[in-house]
Amino acid sequence: MLITVQCLDSPSEDTQQLNTTMLIKNKTLAHLAAAIIAAGSLTLSAAFAQDATTTVVEQTTTTTVVSETTTAPAEAAAPADPTMEQRIADLEAYVNNSARTPDVASKIAGPGPGHNAWQMVSTALVLFMTLPGLALFYGGLVRSKNVLSILAMTLGIAGLVTILWFLCGYSLTFSGGNAFIGDLAQACFNGMLPGNVGAGYYWISDYIWAMFQLTFAIITPALIFGATAERMKFSAVLLFTAIWMFVVYFPLAHMVWAVNGFMCGPLNADAGIKAIDFAGGTVVHMSSGWSALVLCIILGPRLGFGKVPMPPHSMVLCMVGTGMLYVGWFGFNAGSALGADAIAANAFTNTFICAATAGFVWGVVEWILKGKPSVLGFCSGIVSGLVVITPAAGFVTPASAMIMAVIAGIVPFFAVVYLKKMLGYDDALDTFGVHGVGGTLGAILTGIFASPSANGVLESMNLMDGLLLNQLKACVLTIVLSVVATTLIALIVKYTIGLRPTQEVEDAGLDTSEHGEEGYLID
Repeated sequence: MLITVQCLDSPSEDTQQLNTTMLIKNKTLAHLAAAIIAAGSLTLSAAFAQDATTTVVEQTTTTTVVSETTTAPAEAAAPADPTMEQRIADLEAYVNNSARTPDVASKIAGPGPGHNAWQMVSTALVLFMTLPGLALFYGGLVRSKNVLSILAMTLGIAGLVTILWFLCGYSLTFSGGNAFIGDLAQACFNGMLPGNVGAGYYWISDYIWAMFQLTFAIITPALIFGATAERMKFSAVLLFTAIWMFVVYFPLAHMVWAVNGFMCGPLNADAGIKAIDFAGGTVVHMSSGWSALVLCIILGPRLGFGKVPMPPHSMVLCMVGTGMLYVGWFGFNAGSALGADAIAANAFTNTFICAATAGFVWGVVEWILKGKPSVLGFCSGIVSGLVVITPAAGFVTPASAMIMAVIAGIVPFFAVVYLKKMLGYDDALDTFGVHGVGGTLGAILTGIFASPSANGVLESMNLMDGLLLNQLKACVLTIVLSVVATTLIALIVKYTIGLRPTQEVEDAGLDTSEHGEEGYLID
């Protein structure tokens, strides 16, 4: 490309300052514009020696005119080089976490440092929820002879799901397809690059988007096996997880979060059910909670359930795990804003308020009804609050989050303490009571308390009309899919490799029998 530069009527310094003042009134933007002009000059100089086209740049004291003729054969027009105003608009879009100037070759086309950094931190926080948060939370609640089986379960699922996610899980969840499942176009991350953006949101790397969503895929099946703790074979856990991811998780996540998803109200104007789920009320908590209920019933109760005391072996580990879950959940919810913006700040605030308040309410209710506020009660209440606020975190105001927190501290309490006893199922670590009941409660309350003042997409996508009904429909679809699929998968595993170990293995504990180790060696 041959570029000829012709400068006419070079302005005096006084005239330049006057015109700059007229064009850019804000002093800060003036400095920014000067920096951009300097960068553009370097780019122009670098291109000076190339010859393919002839470009004439004519500059007067107040205007710049760019005209270009091309000698190459006619092709599809490339994006126009951005003007100064468009380049400033790009920076404003970055600060506001919004779209770049359309049809313009952005000078900051890759991930935005601030938003991408927050997404990387959020990804690490959500992984921290599973390893070691959930491992310690669940591990402290079982008997000491089974603590390593819980740790092995979380580690095994993290590895297995990561492999599935890379091979085809990400593609089936977020790449093309139809309203119910994606395709294999991005299997093994085909066509993805770390410098590309847009798969998740405007300013975050496509790689980080995929990793962020992977952490959700890891923790979801891990939650299920709290209900079956102390009595399910490790091989059965892995086989069940592998099938469940394809039959339940990948399709459900696609329906709720993909741009063409059947239940993705915020992104799909043609969604069959225009529901909203900010961070996984249906995808994570309802699917795992209802699957846990079905699986623990098919598996049967622990040996001695209802006859032999089975207290947690370490409330200290449970409390430490709860704290890790609490901290990690800020990445879970605020990270789902996909940028460090006002929606993330609102989700962060709502998460904090709902968890702390629900934990306190649960403890007080337990104090009133059972005579003492237990550490387990506070921990259960905190997790219940986190679960209930998850689908609503970016859609409700803090005042609504406080109301939801009170409900979160009461309804799951009765499910855990009274419903389980009344129906007689052995949900060992209360996965259904907290995640199944809490997730369903949160999804419904989201339909009641969601407000356009908290998130403008509710208004721009016309989601408020009939929202509660759509939330109920989404709950029903999620429950039906989870229950039916889990029943079939559990029966397949049961009649192939078996679900439970022998009675001798279960009596001795899964740690030594299945993993050849003991959690505690005390001389």
